[in-house]
Formats: sequence, structure tokens, C-alpha cells
Amino acid sequence: MYLGLDLGTSGVKAMLIDGDQAIIGSASGALDVSRPHSGWSEQDPAHWIRACEEAIAGLKAAHPKELSAVKGIGLSGQMHGATLLDADDKVLRPCILWNDTRSFHEAATLDADPRFRQITGNIVFPGFTAPKLVWVKNNEPDIFAKVAKVLLPKDYLRLWLTGEHISEMSDSAGTSWLDTGARKWSAELLSATDLSEDQMPSLVEGTDEAGRLRGELAAKWGISGDVVVAGGAGDNAASACGMGAVKEGQAFVSLGTSGVLFAANGSYLPKPESAVHAFCHALPNTWHQMGVILSAADAINWHAKVMGKSAADLSGELGETLKAPTGVTFLPYLSGERTPHNDAVIRGAFIGLEHESSRVVLTQAVLEGVTFAIRDSFEALKSAGTSISRVTAIGGGSRSHYWLSSIATSLGVPVDIPADGDFGAAFGAARLGLIAATGADPVAVCSAPTTEQTIDPVIGLTEAYEIAYRRYRAAYPAIRAIAG
Repeated sequence: MYLGLDLGTSGVKAMLIDGDQAIIGSASGALDVSRPHSGWSEQDPAHWIRACEEAIAGLKAAHPKELSAVKGIGLSGQMHGATLLDADDKVLRPCILWNDTRSFHEAATLDADPRFRQITGNIVFPGFTAPKLVWVKNNEPDIFAKVAKVLLPKDYLRLWLTGEHISEMSDSAGTSWLDTGARKWSAELLSATDLSEDQMPSLVEGTDEAGRLRGELAAKWGISGDVVVAGGAGDNAASACGMGAVKEGQAFVSLGTSGVLFAANGSYLPKPESAVHAFCHALPNTWHQMGVILSAADAINWHAKVMGKSAADLSGELGETLKAPTGVTFLPYLSGERTPHNDAVIRGAFIGLEHESSRVVLTQAVLEGVTFAIRDSFEALKSAGTSISRVTAIGGGSRSHYWLSSIATSLGVPVDIPADGDFGAAFGAARLGLIAATGADPVAVCSAPTTEQTIDPVIGLTEAYEIAYRRYRAAYPAIRAIAG
């Protein structure tokens, strides 16, 4: 048996698979996000452990025999979070999360130093880890002076599980401190932020062993024998392992809290000026590119909260048949945007409202706004040298066939829906745990699921969607001017 642990923004998911990769069961523990100021987003790392224990307890209650037979654990997690520890491994402050934009001034300063783009292959985004440490240095100097280790969220879970300070390439590529082509920490970039390699975890590949489960936890969970903990992956690379997007030409679109358009690459293809992320993959000697939008399902969830209805009910009101865009445009920049704008200040907007703008019209505009943001990433990846001929859809938003039809029509490529099953980050993490524990071939293990249905572009609406996309693109500079 193999266990995948995925530390997301809204919860921790634990999944058990057997040696044939059949899913035995899953359970989760919930998390909340603290937003003490505009643009801030934080979590207490102690809550991650509580949520993980809750998820494991759920598995133990339902599958005690299977849990007792676990031989490998894989970790996945939300990327970029700054988890700061002192010399005794005590947490110094709440973790600053991936969607926190307070450090946009610090990010701009680091990005102006050409070494960062040259070595990391990426823009220094406000959500990345390095500018957060500079913000702490500038605003909380007493805390900065005590920092002995900087860990990413899933690697804090690893510390709890194993007692080891270890990370891996895919997650570390999102810190702005990794030499992404060479797959190692850059002493030069760390020094530029007044840090050293001693304050970083050691690095392994995502398929490698990265510690063993502590005996007291194994006993608590009813596990006997050594349990290998794999290096694991950042959430998107882990999802790619779950979806089988590990070879050149394989791609997926994720409609989770954030939105991701992910394409695996057989080589390192940086183009930072496009605002496309060029990161290491979880498998050795592989990389990937991805465009990231900060609010995908989060946008429809926000809309649902305002409307006092569930997201599923709102989406259901649209029906199954794709409609031509109306004159209402929605910009889904509720907490800024990454690809292609790298803009922490921009905020969302409805444009073109009129008396006839019903709830259904607004819901349609919200889904189209996220679709067009993904189209922005699609165009950015093309400019960075990656051609995408089809994508597989994952994430909570992928349950809306209307939304997937919108994406297929805007991108002009088929969208595949995998057969019933959960092939997300927790499943990918479990696969990495299997590989690390058994030495199995990574590419063979990380195969693609069977496609249940393919949603093709609605050719009759291609022109209408193109016109609406151009209107969406034209709205950004106007709203940017208002944002200041």
C-alpha cells in the first residue's frame, strides 16, 4: 500500500492506493485561510498537521488493515509558501501563502536584478518565496534574524513526518532561489536576499527517498516496518504525475482554487518575459511550463457566495449547451494575476452591465472570464515554444461540462475528461511514494488515465468567442489604469 498526502489551500487530502494503483480510499481534513489585510493570505502550519491527522484518522477508521500495510508515502503541496523556522524548528510566524501579494514591491526589486531571471528562468512573482523573505526582513526584522530554515508547506509536513529538512526540485523551482536548469540551489541568489544554503532544505528528486516515517507516528497509525517518504512534488507537478502528463506534448488544465495550464517538456525552456513558469518536473531530467491564474474555481465560488447560491446550482442554471458570449465581460483578477500580466495590484471587474443582466448572464460571464484567462496562458505558452494540441481537465471546476466546452471553444483544442477516478495531486503523490519505495520506472508508473469523454470546440461559436476574448483583452488596460 502507498499513501499520498496533498496539502492544499483549503484542506489536506490523504489517499491510499495498492500496488496496482487502484484507489483504496481517501479522506480529508479542512483548512481555513487568514486574510488579516488586503492582499494578505496566511495559514498556521500547526493547522496543516491537525488537518493531516484528521485525514489519516479518516483513512484508519475506514481502512485500518490497508493503512497498516503502507510502505511508501508521497507528498504534494501548495507551492511558494514561506514557512519560517528557528534553530529549534519552531514556527516563527504564520506561513505566507502562494496567493499573498504583499511583497510586490520586493518582487519588483528582485526581478530588476537580471540574475534572477537568468538563473531561475522565471519572473520573480510576488507569490514566490524569495520576495516574501525580503518583506519579512524589511518589516519584521526580529523574526528574520531568527530564521534558521525556510521550508515550503509540504516540506513542513515532511519535517513532522520524518524529522528531516528536505525538499525536491519541482516545488523548489517556485522559490526564486533555484538554478532551474542545473537543479540546485543558487548560492548567488540566496546571498542576494541575505540568506545562505544552510537555511535551505537539502534537495532530492521527487521520485527519490526523502526520509523515513518516524516510529511514533507509524505506531499511532498502526503501521509496522519502515515507511519510505518520497521527495514528492509541488501540487501541479504532482497532479501531472497523477494525470500522466510527464512526457513532451502531454498537457492538462486544472480548474481548482487557482487555474493552471500545464505542459510537460523534455528539456528546459525558459522564457520569463512571457510570465510562463518554467519549472523542474517531479521526475528526473524533466521540466514543465505552466501558465497560472490566481482565481479559477475561486472566482465562481466568490460569485456563488455573493449570490447566496451554490456554485453547482449557478452553473446548472446555464444548462449543458454552450451559449454565445453576451456583452458582459468579467475579469477574474480577485487577488491580482500572474500569467501573462504579473500584476499584484489589478482587481476583478464586471464590464458591460445593463438592466437585462440577470444572474445567469453574470454566471456565464464569470465562467467565460476564467476561460479567457486560461486562453491568455495558452497564448503565452505558445510564445514560449510549447504547442498544445489537446488538454485533459482536472479539478473541481472540471465537473462543469459547460465550462469545459467554453475552454475547448476558446482554445480551439479538444478537452479530454478522464474516466471515473481521482487523478489529482494526492494520487500523483501516492504514485511518487510507490516509485520511491519500490524503485519502479517513473514513466511507466505515471501513465495517463483512460479518457471517458472528449469535449470538442463548438465551431459555430468560434468567432463569437474570439470577439469576446478580444474585448476581454482590451478591458485589462482600462481596469489597470483605475487600479493605479
